[in-house]
Parts: sequence; C-alpha cells; structure tokens
Amino acid sequence: MPTVVFASPKGGAGKSTSAVVLASELAGQGAGVVIIDADPNRPVTQWSRREGKPLSLEVISATSEETIIDDIEGAATRAPFVVVDLEGTASMTVAYAISRADLVVIPSQGSQLDAAEAAKAIRLIRQQEKAFGRQIPYAVLFTRTSAAIRPRTLQHIRAELARNGVPMFETQMHEREAFRAIFSFGGTVAALNPAQVSNLAAAVSNARALAAEVVARLRETVERAA
Repeated sequence: MPTVVFASPKGGAGKSTSAVVLASELAGQGAGVVIIDADPNRPVTQWSRREGKPLSLEVISATSEETIIDDIEGAATRAPFVVVDLEGTASMTVAYAISRADLVVIPSQGSQLDAAEAAKAIRLIRQQEKAFGRQIPYAVLFTRTSAAIRPRTLQHIRAELARNGVPMFETQMHEREAFRAIFSFGGTVAALNPAQVSNLAAAVSNARALAAEVVARLRETVERAA
C-alpha cells in the first residue's frame, strides 16, 4: 500500500498540518489510513486525542529510529494509505522513512529560505535513492500561500524550481483558518462548524484538491512501474 512521507529539514513548513489534512480527507472518503507521527512534538497525536478523528484513521505515535521501518511496513499491511509526518531535521529516522516512501511531499513556504531547505530535502531523497537503488518520487508543496495574491517571490521560486526540473504540486495549501482550527477543535476540515470558522467551503475544496493530486501522483508512479 502506498506510503506518503512529509519531509522538510525546516520546522514550521506545514508538514503536520498538510499530513493531517491529507490523511483525514482520505479517511473521510472512506479509505483506511495510518498516520505515523514521527515528530518529537507529536502534533498529530495531540490532534488525534480530540473528538472527531475518523474511525478509519489510525495514529501511531510510539515510533523511533529503531522502529520506523517496521512501523511503516506493518501499517502498509493494515491500511490502503500510510502517511508519515517527520521531524523538522535531517536524521536517520527521516532517512529511513524516505527510503520506504512511494511519494515524498516537501512542504515549503514561498520564501527563498524555505526553498533552500527544500533543496536539502531533495538531496537527502537522492542519497536514499543511491543507497537503496530505487527511484523515490517527490514533489514540493507550497504552504501558507494566499488564494488571492501571487507574490513575485513565490513566482520566482516556482520558475527557478521548474528550470531545475523539480516537481511541484499544482495544489497549494493556502493560509486557511480551518487548517489551524482542526488542531484546536479536532476532527476533519469538512466536519468543522462554519459558524466558528471562516471560508470553510474554500478550505474543504483545498483539502480535496490536495488529496486528489496526491492520489493521482501515486497512480502515475504505479503506471510508470508497470
């Protein structure tokens, strides 16, 4: 079963938020999902302890450098999708998780500093490709962007990545109150109360677009391997 790993050496890039939004959206569509919370701060675990976690979504929080590979492989036998939220640093845990990925998502805000950190993640992916003799698909996911404004900095970074052949998601994780609210109220984006959260419909659409693009990229990988 496919494993989607969220990786970035930079903390605060949006890994945990994107991982929970993706996993809960897939689970909300009826798929079984396991999230492995490999961030020492355990943000996914804290979210899962609030009410509203989909029944088809399991969270594993007691993972470590010694167990991460077994945790991923075991989860893949129980659920159609495995999502791994990694710590914001380069470590053996991160390297091991990437080595088992069917898709690595590299969250990045639209700044040159974050782009430099994304480049570090790409180098780590290529190191794991050499070590394990397999291609590891990846793509940069821009996070905390504006739905209404396209800053020149972001346009410049996207153009620079495109020139260097770096895959990027068409979907962006916009700056949405709903994406923060699920960590306060629990549950999924779609289940939030529209009276408590602004622009909820746009956030739901954003979450669905991310899930659809992730699934499409996974299918492309399978088709290329066939």
